[in-house]
Amino acid sequence: MPLNPSSFIKINVIDTCSVWNVLSSRLLLRAAQTAKCVFCCTAYVQYECLDKPRNNISVNEEELKTLLKQEQSQGHFAVHHLDINDLLDVEVLQERMNLGKGELSSIAFARRTRQGFLTDDQGARSLAAISLGESNVQTIPQLFGWLIYERYLTDSDKDKVIEQHINFDRPLKEYFEIMYQRALEMRLMKTHA
Repeated sequence: MPLNPSSFIKINVIDTCSVWNVLSSRLLLRAAQTAKCVFCCTAYVQYECLDKPRNNISVNEEELKTLLKQEQSQGHFAVHHLDINDLLDVEVLQERMNLGKGELSSIAFARRTRQGFLTDDQGARSLAAISLGESNVQTIPQLFGWLIYERYLTDSDKDKVIEQHINFDRPLKEYFEIMYQRALEMRLMKTHA
């Protein structure tokens, strides 16, 4: 499913890996907030991010956890609980695909609340596209491309966002580059239309 950087749903349920990916660049996060993007998560994603026991926590993971706590103290990344019907949806979804509970709870909550779903996991994208419709499933690279397309980020911001992201050992550099090129192409086509 090709991603379109010329459009982006601003209100999203976000899963664990996407929480880390958006927090990995302060510049990306601030641009998204300036553009009035809102991210919320399920209680299970909050648990995965902040409380789930890990054997070896890196310095980067600790810093990302601190950043998430700071953002939440400022009213960002609101946490929502699932009701029994959402849990039944998760059970049905879990039988269909081998995904983590964070992704499944996020898909179920996005479906109930009719919000966009923000994930960088390929399996979660595939299942969410079936459950929510392709146009309601988005990624952090798509967000980045949209911010470039809409000029919330400038061309000179691109390398800084990627550098900040890499400094946290996050894996999306290649996809940021692709979405940057797509955003420029679409902006050029819009100008010439």
